[in-house]
Amino acid sequence: MSQFVQEMMDKVTSRNPGEVEFHQAVQEVIESIEPVIEKRKDLAAARVVDRLVEPERQLMFRVPWVDDSGNVQVQRGFRVEFNSALGPYKGGLRFHPSVYLGIVKFLGFEQIFKNALTTTPIGGGKGGSDFDPKGKSDNEVMRFCQSFMSELFRHIGPDTDVPAGDIGVGGREIGYMFGQYKKLTNTFTGVLTGKGLDWGGSLVRTEATGYGLVYLVDRILKDQNTDWNGKKVVISGSGNVAIYATQKVQELGGTVIALSDSSGYIVDEAGIKLDTIQDIKEVRRGRIKEYCDAHSGATFVPRGQSTIWTVPCDVALPSATQNELDGNDAAALIKSGCIAVGEGANMPSTPEAVAAFLDAGVGFGPAKAANAGGVATSALEMCQNSMRLNWTFDEVDSRLKTIMDAVYDQCAAAAEAYGQKGNLVAGANIAGFEKVANSMLAQGIV
Repeated sequence: MSQFVQEMMDKVTSRNPGEVEFHQAVQEVIESIEPVIEKRKDLAAARVVDRLVEPERQLMFRVPWVDDSGNVQVQRGFRVEFNSALGPYKGGLRFHPSVYLGIVKFLGFEQIFKNALTTTPIGGGKGGSDFDPKGKSDNEVMRFCQSFMSELFRHIGPDTDVPAGDIGVGGREIGYMFGQYKKLTNTFTGVLTGKGLDWGGSLVRTEATGYGLVYLVDRILKDQNTDWNGKKVVISGSGNVAIYATQKVQELGGTVIALSDSSGYIVDEAGIKLDTIQDIKEVRRGRIKEYCDAHSGATFVPRGQSTIWTVPCDVALPSATQNELDGNDAAALIKSGCIAVGEGANMPSTPEAVAAFLDAGVGFGPAKAANAGGVATSALEMCQNSMRLNWTFDEVDSRLKTIMDAVYDQCAAAAEAYGQKGNLVAGANIAGFEKVANSMLAQGIV
């Protein structure tokens, strides 16, 4: 570790004790942008990096709500408005028991650079709560969302901060929060994205992260003089990202053979039947093992026996959660002949796994680039809300593909400019950083 990186990490860890995910995210970026700092003395003089790793605003608040038994429950709510140099804060809300300030800061920090790569004018932020919607009734979820928004509404707005969904926050939760915001402010604005199509949402938003992931990996495969046709694909997760990545892979000629959830994973060598998965996950909110009840040729492996990354494949798309794919998993994928990995979740690969993929020459699409499709289409939803109109599915999908091509081109160009051709991890960090840093310089020390 260089002196610059060590000094910065000492500052970050001492000022943010115990926030290990945030430390990991910051270190990856700082290591990548060190050549930029060495070359750009103006950035060092303005202490841009010191300012960048400190959020502009951190909010933490109490969220009391009443469950169906009449008992009062108390959760914590968070919103970290990290950087607004490029536009209003933009980033999702995550409802999950694991959520604490360090998780939200890691996600918000990543969002700064991801949003910069989308070529749309949005800054970086993130939020959420340690509330777990799993197993809760619709009324319980509604009461929690209304209480959560009763505080959050003070800090957001269409030109200030525009949250979206994330893990545990889908159309149901967005609807309840939007309704409460509308009631409290007496306004109908594009303050949340991921809304229903009948009340300000955008076509393709549901599919966007999964589609965008596949579009970016398509560019990686083209660099290897191949395409999706005939490729065996393993995708972790079975939520929104995994479902629509599966759909797009199938459209392009690939075969998704494995999906997972927190209980384990399924393997269907004949190809996952997406309609069954959608019924289980989007309609019945069931567990992935139920897939085997409908398809006798499939197998279910319970969590703990092995990981989904032991399933041989040509392409791997980790799309569940952070740090789900470690060095041992990477070694298994490399040994099985995997040629490309695209991160559909936020930071799903550990540093050891990323290093293993890069050393082995596996085409690797980091999360900042590969899963930018969701927030990019959220920005397109914001545009449509501002203009009070709706674009067609094909028009939004075309714009999404154009954005993902631009994301790839920026990453590839930045990596080559700094002597790391083909390293999209470095390229994503450098390209996003330079755009934000230049904007911060232009706006002064504020």
